[in-house]
Amino acid sequence: MDPEYAAGVFEVLDLTADGKLVPSTGDAAVALPPEGTVRWIDLVAPDPGALALLKERFGFHSLALSDCADYGLESKVDDYDDHLFVVIHGFSAVKDQPYEIQIHEVHAFLGERYLVTVHDNKLPALDDIWAKAAASPAVLERGPSWALYQQIDAMVDATEPLVDRLAEVLDELETRIIEHEHVVLDLSPVFKGRRSAAAMSRVLEPLRDTVRTLHRHPDSRITPRTAQYLRDVADHVARLAKRVADVSDQCHNIIAAYQALQTSRTNEVMKRLTIFSAVFLPLGFIVGFFGQNFTGLPMGDDRWMWAMLASMVVVPAGLLWWIKARWL
Repeated sequence: MDPEYAAGVFEVLDLTADGKLVPSTGDAAVALPPEGTVRWIDLVAPDPGALALLKERFGFHSLALSDCADYGLESKVDDYDDHLFVVIHGFSAVKDQPYEIQIHEVHAFLGERYLVTVHDNKLPALDDIWAKAAASPAVLERGPSWALYQQIDAMVDATEPLVDRLAEVLDELETRIIEHEHVVLDLSPVFKGRRSAAAMSRVLEPLRDTVRTLHRHPDSRITPRTAQYLRDVADHVARLAKRVADVSDQCHNIIAAYQALQTSRTNEVMKRLTIFSAVFLPLGFIVGFFGQNFTGLPMGDDRWMWAMLASMVVVPAGLLWWIKARWL
């Protein structure tokens, strides 16, 4: 698939009865394939005219087509007698943003001899499978359900490095907090990571249930071989969902640990300020007492002056000793 393909344009790939791969572009081949031909049709960013053409040529259910016009669904499988409607999700990295991910939603119509995929934006994993199918008949010769499995598997495989990258960044931040007591961190990446993990978790759990439904679905459109491989994908999604949950917990732990460290530092500062206040309080009293301008005070005697100066040394020193012995 051309990486610069236009939105709203149908891309069609046929595997004919004699084993030839025939790619085409446009509306002409958007129809049920001839007997013996397996057809994969891909549509990006559909407009109302394109969806109306799918309804006219394939007779897809209006509820499924309305879903194709509105993204933000959970992964699911709907059986409409002559075709299955499947909603699946994948992820891709946001360039130069290790904490950000982009969610992709793919709508698929699966029939006996055709697969129609509709998605709102470019998906690298789907492009890779299309290129693989266009280069070798091995993808489509096992049936449309195998092509759908290949897409789901590629999308799930592409998710794992994203989770690994997010976990590595969080591990580095956690290590900095543990090893460097006085480090000052910007927690905005952690909050971004937590948001990404939450978004992935919301998507992966319904996706796991959807893949399990597909591999257990008693349907001739899903071959036994495909069902076996879908079971493995369901297990992979379950493992990813658990890892994402661990990443989310790690984000919470980092935030809690950093806040506890900051609270400890604040308490330490307050303790030192309290000590300074306690030390200078008697000094203020002594200086204030001997500095009063009243008659009758023994200010004419040098011994009292030396006693005052000595008390300004002895009292703070004794107070510091007492604080250190009883408090610190």
